[in-house]
Amino acid sequence: MMYDVVIIGSGPAGYTAALYTSRAFLKTLILSGLVPGGQLTTTTEVDNFPGFPKGILGSQLVMDMKTQTERFGTEIRNSVVSSVSKSPDGTFILTTDGGEVRTKTVIIATGASAMYLGLPSEEKLRGKGVSACATCDGFFFRGKVVVVIGGGDTAMEEATFLTKFSPKVTIIHRRDEFRASAIMLDRAKKDPRIAFLTNKIVEEIVGETEVTGIRLKDAKTGEVIEYPTQGVFLAIGHKPNTEFLKGFVDLDPKGYVVVTRAASPLSPQTETAVPGVFAAGDCVDPRYRQAIVAAGQGCMAAMDAEKYIETHGTENHA
Repeated sequence: MMYDVVIIGSGPAGYTAALYTSRAFLKTLILSGLVPGGQLTTTTEVDNFPGFPKGILGSQLVMDMKTQTERFGTEIRNSVVSSVSKSPDGTFILTTDGGEVRTKTVIIATGASAMYLGLPSEEKLRGKGVSACATCDGFFFRGKVVVVIGGGDTAMEEATFLTKFSPKVTIIHRRDEFRASAIMLDRAKKDPRIAFLTNKIVEEIVGETEVTGIRLKDAKTGEVIEYPTQGVFLAIGHKPNTEFLKGFVDLDPKGYVVVTRAASPLSPQTETAVPGVFAAGDCVDPRYRQAIVAAGQGCMAAMDAEKYIETHGTENHA
C-alpha cells in the first residue's frame, strides 16, 4: 500500500500534521513510536494550551488529539521506525518493527526527550514535584522553594523564569565551573532570589507522595546533606529522538533535524535537505519546546507536504 503521508511520531506536531493532511484527503499514517503521545503523556496539568480555560491533563490532551485525527481517517500504528530510505522513483520506504511502509512524503515529528538523572526516586516523583520544564510547570510552584539541577544556559534560564513564582530558587551543579554563557550566569548570580550549590551530586530525591527534599553528596569532601525543597527541575539537556535518521537527513551537532530556511515566505519552511521529507516539533526545536509551538509546526509541515504532493504527485508516484 502506498500512503500519501507517513508521520513518524505522535505528539502535538504529529497529530496536528495528521489532522491537516487527513482533512486534505491525503492517505495518512502515523507511526506512533516507543512513547505514543510523546512528552505530553508525562505531563500532569496543562494550563498553557489555548482553548482549555480550566486546564487539561497532558494525557487527555493527547488522547483528544488522537481521536480528532482518527475522525478524519488517519491510520495509527504503534510501530517504531528503524530506518528511512528513498526509492529510485522518488517515494520512501520506512522500515519498522511491523514491516516496511511506502509513502510519497514523510513528516518527522519524533520529538526530543528530556534527560534525567536516572534515579528511581526521580521516576517515582515525576509529576509530583519533579519536572523537566519550568515553562510548563512553574506556575504550579507559586510560593514554593525549588531547585534547578544543571550548569548550562538552560539551567540559568529555568532558574530565572522560576523566580516569577518561587521566593527562592537554588541552582545545584556537580562542578564549581559552569557551562553557561557569561551573560546568563551573571544574570542569575545578580538575582537575590537565586542561590547556588556547587560540587554537589544528586543522590536521591526525597519524598513519599511529593517532593520534600533532595539528598546531595559533596563531590570533594564526600559529605552528604539533605536539602529541603518542594520542587526539583531538571535542566541537564534534551536529546532529540533522531538517532535512526543519521545519514538520511541532515542533523546538527546535537542531533536536531535541520530544515530549510527558505528566503521566500512562500517556499517550504519545514522541508529537510531531502525533497519530500519534512520535520516539525521538538526534533527541530531546541529553543521553545512547547506543545503549542510543535502543533503550529506540525500544521506547517502538513501544508508543505500537501503542496509537495500537488507539485510532484503526477511525476513518479503512479
